[in-house]
Amino acid sequence: MKYLVGMDIGTSSTRAIIINENGKLTASATSDYPLMTPKPGWAEQDPRHWWNASVIVIKEVLEKSGISPKDIAAIGPSGQMHGSVFLDSNGDVLRPALLWCDQRTQKQCDLIYDIFGYEGFIKLSYNKALTGFTAPKILWLRENEPENYSKIYKILLPKDYIRFKLSGIYATEVSDASGTILLDIAKRNWSGEILEGLDIKKSHLPDVYESDYVSSSVSAEAAKLTGLIEGTPIVGGAGDQAGGAVGSGIVTPGLISDYLGTSGVVFSYSDSPVYDSQGRLHSFCHAVNGKWHLMGVTLSAAGSLKWYDDAFGPSSEMKMKYPEEKSYKLLDIQAENVKPGADGLIFLPYLSGERTPYADPDARGVFFGLSYVHGQDHFVRAILEGVVFSQLDCLRLMNETGIKSDKVILFGGGARSRLWKQITADIFNTEIVTLNVEEGPSYGGALLAGVGCGIYSSIVEAAGKVIKEADEVFPNPENAEKYKKIYEIYKSLYNNLKDDFTKLNVII
Repeated sequence: MKYLVGMDIGTSSTRAIIINENGKLTASATSDYPLMTPKPGWAEQDPRHWWNASVIVIKEVLEKSGISPKDIAAIGPSGQMHGSVFLDSNGDVLRPALLWCDQRTQKQCDLIYDIFGYEGFIKLSYNKALTGFTAPKILWLRENEPENYSKIYKILLPKDYIRFKLSGIYATEVSDASGTILLDIAKRNWSGEILEGLDIKKSHLPDVYESDYVSSSVSAEAAKLTGLIEGTPIVGGAGDQAGGAVGSGIVTPGLISDYLGTSGVVFSYSDSPVYDSQGRLHSFCHAVNGKWHLMGVTLSAAGSLKWYDDAFGPSSEMKMKYPEEKSYKLLDIQAENVKPGADGLIFLPYLSGERTPYADPDARGVFFGLSYVHGQDHFVRAILEGVVFSQLDCLRLMNETGIKSDKVILFGGGARSRLWKQITADIFNTEIVTLNVEEGPSYGGALLAGVGCGIYSSIVEAAGKVIKEADEVFPNPENAEKYKKIYEIYKSLYNNLKDDFTKLNVII
C-alpha cells in the first residue's frame, strides 16, 4: 500500500500527517514555534523556525507510522497564506516574514489604489488591497528596508519556503498565489499589469502551477535531514483555506464550509471566477484544477478564545471542580452555564482589525452591554457568539452572490466544541455538519499529493472516496429567533464605533 504525507505550516505550529490511499490517518505530529509582535499591529515569524519544525514532524510521523519512507508516494504542503518570505541569492532568509495578520501596510494599500484606482485594482485582481496580503508587504519592505529589498532574489509564501527547503526548487501554486493579489485570477498566473504598475520584478516570484501538479521532489540534502527518500514527489499543495476545503470535500458546487481556527473562514466553491465591484469577499483560485472559490474572513475567531484563555483562563471554580480537564473544555463548560444571548453581553471579535466585511485594520475588540449581572462565564459565551455573528456577516455576503446551501460543513478546532457547533447552527439558522476527518489543511495537502502521484484520478474522486459526514446539528428555533434580534444590534455596533476606532489608533 502507498502512503501520502500532508503538511500544514500554520501560525502557531507545523503539522504533518500520513494517510494511506484509503484516506485513513496513520500518524500525525505537531511542533510549535513563537509569534513575534515587535510593535502593535505587527506580526512576524522566522521562517527558519518553520523549517526546523518541519524536519521534526516529518521524522516523527515516519517513526510513529512505522512505514518505510520508500512507501511514501508523494507530499502535499499546505500553510498559512499571505506571509512574505524574502530570500537572497543564496536562499537565505533576509528578515522575519510578515504574516497574514500583520496590519502595518495600510499606507501601501492606499498607494496601490492611487496607482490603479479603487475599482480599477479590483477589476485587475478581483480583490481589495488589504493589509494582510503579500503585495503591500513587498512595497513596505521597499520603502522601509531598502537594503533588504535590494538583496531580494525570491519572494516565497510560507509553505513554498518549506517546499524550497525540501527540494531546492522555487515554486508556488494558484490557490496560495491568489492571496498575494499579484495574480491574474481568471488566467491563473502572475498579472503582468499589476507587477508593472507596482514595479515588482516577475523574476522575484516563483513559477505558478496547479495545486495537484508535481512541481518538485525531495533533494538529497533534505532526505538526509528528514528521513524521506530522495526524489519523493512534492505537489503544489494549497493555501491553508483551499487545502482545508479540499480536506473537507468543498470541491463541487453548492457546498459551503465554515472554518473555526485562529481565523474564521466561510468558504464556497465556484466553477468560474466571481467578480464583485466592491471586493467584499476574496475571489481566489481553488486548489481544484481550473476552479475558483469565494472566501470571507474573520481575523480573530478561535484566536479570540485563545486570547481570553491566555489573558484570564478558566475560572478558579472550574479548575477546582474539573482538575483533569484542559482549558478549552473548561471554557466550554463555563459558557454552557449561560443562556443564549449571554444576558445582553455582545462581543465584537476585532482583536487584530477585521477583514470581512469591513476591511478595517483599525477595528478593535469590544464587549458591549456590560452590567453587574455579568461574570466570567458570560464573557466566554459572548466570545463564542460574537465570533459566529462575524461569520454570519461573511455567510450573508456569500448568499448575496447567489451561493446558498441547506447546510454548512464546520471544521477546525472550534468544530470540536459541541456548544460552539450548536451556537453556529442557531445563529446561522441552518444545519451544521461535521466530518469523519478533522485534519483540515494537512489532509487536503495529502489528497492533492494523491492526485499528483496518480493514486486518485481527481480531487473530486479523492474527496468522494474518503470524506464522509459524521455528525449533524440542527438549529433550535427559539434560540435562532433570539440571535436574529441580537445580530441586528451586533451589526450596528461597528458602524457606530468606526470613527472612534480610527481616532483611538491615532492616539496610541
